[in-house]
Amino acid sequence: MNIWLRFRLTGVVVVTGVSLLACSGTGERQAAPPSSSAAPGASSPSQPAHSSPSAQPSQPAHSSPSAQPSQPAATTGGRTPSAPAPDASTSSGPGGVTPVPGLGRLQPIWPFTTPAQVQAWQRDYRRNGHQPWHLDPEQTALSFARGYLGFSEIDRVTSRAVTATQARIGVGVSGPESSGSAAVVRLVRYGTGRDAPWEVVGTDDTTFSLTKPAYGSVVRSPLAVGGRISGVDESLRIQVRQPSSQKPLGESCCVPAGGSGQPWSSSVSFKGAKDAVLTVVASTGGHIAEVERFTVTAVRLR
Repeated sequence: MNIWLRFRLTGVVVVTGVSLLACSGTGERQAAPPSSSAAPGASSPSQPAHSSPSAQPSQPAHSSPSAQPSQPAATTGGRTPSAPAPDASTSSGPGGVTPVPGLGRLQPIWPFTTPAQVQAWQRDYRRNGHQPWHLDPEQTALSFARGYLGFSEIDRVTSRAVTATQARIGVGVSGPESSGSAAVVRLVRYGTGRDAPWEVVGTDDTTFSLTKPAYGSVVRSPLAVGGRISGVDESLRIQVRQPSSQKPLGESCCVPAGGSGQPWSSSVSFKGAKDAVLTVVASTGGHIAEVERFTVTAVRLR
């Protein structure tokens, strides 16, 4: 009996120990889940914050098209692209003009009309020094205004800017009441060689411009003309001329104009044109001289 009692007591102790071990193991497994469930609760909100759609639109703001238009405004200084500086053309700006041999897209207004005429003069000049004033841009500009256009009161050079191949010569009227330059005549060297003569190709315009018809465009009669002018009580005269004729081919007078940068327009009919390049000239005056300002452009018959 004592032996069986010992076995029973021993069995009870073993069962009790196993139960206690099982209970302690169960308690450890139940305590672990709270620590693992807390990790998703802390990290899950932070992950959507990095990949949330509300955070992505802030990136295009740095490359948004709305920020780009401000760059041209800073470089143009408020000027429109239609107002380039007149460097490679006259003030009216030749666009789509057929190139002229020896001049590119500039037009030979005066005194020569073809490369053959230039070469003929060069031969005469080399042989006997014929008409040396063709090598002087100032004399050429004055002769253009006085001789070709017929503005005899214009008799002095008011400004000069001359390089090896281009020149801008201001011409005007003498006298105590002179208003400065009547026009700035644009010239280039026409032809080749050290004795290439100066050729008038247009004018650089500021307060009085002739923008219609376009420089180098093909025209016919009647001719619509126009531009802009700043002044008071101006009276405009428009003429169509060609180098081979002493008199104008057509004339329109007297167009009232004035204001600050105000548009003006008129129409002029002409006949008898035979030169390839014609000159359209607009002039104004009457305050201190018959011609106080003028502007020219070149047009073609073909």
